[in-house]
Formats: sequence, structure tokens, C-alpha cells
Amino acid sequence: MKQTIVTRHKVGNIDTWLKGHKDREKLFSPVVSSFRTFQDTNDPNSVVLVFEDADMDKLGAIINDPKNKSIKDKHTVLEPIILSLQIAL
Repeated sequence: MKQTIVTRHKVGNIDTWLKGHKDREKLFSPVVSSFRTFQDTNDPNSVVLVFEDADMDKLGAIINDPKNKSIKDKHTVLEPIILSLQIAL
């Protein structure tokens, strides 16, 4: 089922991370229709990505795939990466 998924994580260097936007588009575009990027107002190294029409299993597989560690390292992504789903009320 496709849904909106929110991820949150910290980065070691926000400027380095921001420069990697095209890499993230390429990495995630096969499993999401789009995503938006946010930065916490009280912590410039804390970021949120909101993925639209995402396949949770496929997105999680990309995020947790060991072969993508080099991309995370290049972009200074720090673990943990927290995934959140919208609750249907």
C-alpha cells in the first residue's frame, strides 16, 4: 500500500547533506512519487523527509541496504533514521 512516510535523522554537516539532494532524488524516485525536505528550527543538523505515495517495504529496503552506506557516509547521514507513518483515525 502506498502512503505518506516521514523520516527523521541527523546529519554531521547540513551543507554537505544539502549538496546530495540529486543523489537522494535518484535513490528514492523508484519507490516514491515525490519528497519534501525540512530542517528543524532548533537544530540545523536535524532533517525530515516527507515521502509521498511511498511503498514502505521498498523505501525501508533502500534505507537499510548496506550497499547504500557509502551514500549515507558521503552525505553525513547519522543513524538512527526514524520512519513514521500517518495514523488513520
